[in-house]
This record gives sequence, structure tokens and C-alpha cells, in this order.
Amino acid sequence: MSDSILPVAAEPAAIAPAALDEALSRYVRLPTFPLAVSWVARAEDIPAKLKRPKKDLGIEVAVCQTFALARRYGWGLAVGREDLSCPLAAVAFGYEQALPFYDEGNLCVAMYTKDAAAGARSEAAIPKFPHGHHAALLVAPLARAPFVPDVVVVYANGAQVMRLLAAALYSRGGTLASHHAARVDCAELVIRTHQSGEPQVVLPCYGDRIFGQTGDDEMGFAWPWSWTAAIVDGLEGTQKGGVRYPVPSFLRYTGDFPATYEKLKTMWEDPS
Repeated sequence: MSDSILPVAAEPAAIAPAALDEALSRYVRLPTFPLAVSWVARAEDIPAKLKRPKKDLGIEVAVCQTFALARRYGWGLAVGREDLSCPLAAVAFGYEQALPFYDEGNLCVAMYTKDAAAGARSEAAIPKFPHGHHAALLVAPLARAPFVPDVVVVYANGAQVMRLLAAALYSRGGTLASHHAARVDCAELVIRTHQSGEPQVVLPCYGDRIFGQTGDDEMGFAWPWSWTAAIVDGLEGTQKGGVRYPVPSFLRYTGDFPATYEKLKTMWEDPS
């Protein structure tokens, strides 16, 4: 949390996912489905409606790729260890132990960092669930999720993220602190958001752009489900105050024109 604001407890969510989806459609106009994200401790608790990438699609996926399948195709998915392709996400989401080879920064060297020492600092900075935290990650479009979200994740352009940021700060004011890196944005969107209890602005990482095919014009924004009532209240309040998307252009001005155009105007005004 930013030191520039006082902590304010978020209100308990009293809004259904479908109602949040409607508010986001009305006030933010997202280009892809907003996502509900949660997890289950036991595989037998996975909702039957969710697809399993390995069994149902014949592929293993990265978490960012799972987000893309859900937000672009409208699918609900459950990702367990057997479904996961990304080693970085396997450690971050608690499916595998962080071995010394990982902790020493070897997965960063020569790609993201100059040396192993810098790589080790990068790995240590990634938010992580403890090993064995859950059996499967659940991801689905918000309006049709067969589970209550722990975290809401959206992808949007910069102006839409600004719109959501304004909503998040509507009641308490101040600023919002976020963390940025060039990798493992899935951990920032889900794990840091959950662990911090705070909304996050997230810059999509390199892997998200490759495997999730996230566009250059997209950013991430996520919040804990407990913030939902405050987000909706903030969207409504800032809309009334004039903070809107699409951002309206100021058009009440007289334009300037080339000198020859102005000369013609003077000829009309003084034909002599």
C-alpha cells in the first residue's frame, strides 16, 4: 500500500458476479470478458462445468494463456499441475517447490538479468502461494462463473484502467501502489492482489504477450472480491462526477486555419 494514503477497510462484497459484469459493461466497456479467479484445495471440488486443458483440450497451458482462453473464448477452465506448462507459474502458484536452481536466479540469467545475483532478486520478488496451496486454479468469465471469485482480473486499455483506478480510489482517495516486472504477471494479478488485499495495476509481461497473445494496447487490473461493492460504488460515483469512458473530447473551440483560408474570409467580409 502506498504511504501516501491511510488504509481503509474495503466493504464486504454484496454484489453478484453478474451485476458486477453489467456495471463493468456499462461504465468501462471492456474489450474482452472480465474474469473470476479462485482455487480449490481438492480436485474433487472442481465445478463440473469447467474444462480441464490436458483432458478436454489436449494441451498444457500457462496461466496467462488460461486467462486468454477465458476472456477471449468465454470458456471456464480449471488448471491443476498436470495442466500447467509454465515452470515459473508452477512455482508461484505452489504446484512445485522452488529448488535451489530456481532460487539462485538461473531462469533469469542471460534473458532478463545480467547475472545470477540479479536473477535471484527477481525470483525472490515474485509473490508466491505456499507449496500445496491448492489443487486447481479456477478461471471463468465473470458473468458465468460457477464459483465465487477470490480475485477479479480484467484486461483493458490504459484509459479503461484509469477509469477503474478512479473507481478504486473514489471512497478513500490518495494513490494506489502496484509492482511491475517484465515476467510472471499472473502472480501479480492473482497472488499479490489476494495477499495484499489491494487492487493492482499490472503491466502484462513478456510471456503473457507470447502465450496469452496480450496486445501492446492492453494492461491488467485486478482486485480482491471483497472490493467489489466499493468498485461498483466508485464507478457509479465517478460517472456522475464526469469521469467516463470513452473519455469525452473537448470540442467547444474555434479552430485555426491556414493563412490563405483566413485571406478568403477577409475577402468575404470586405469585398472591396
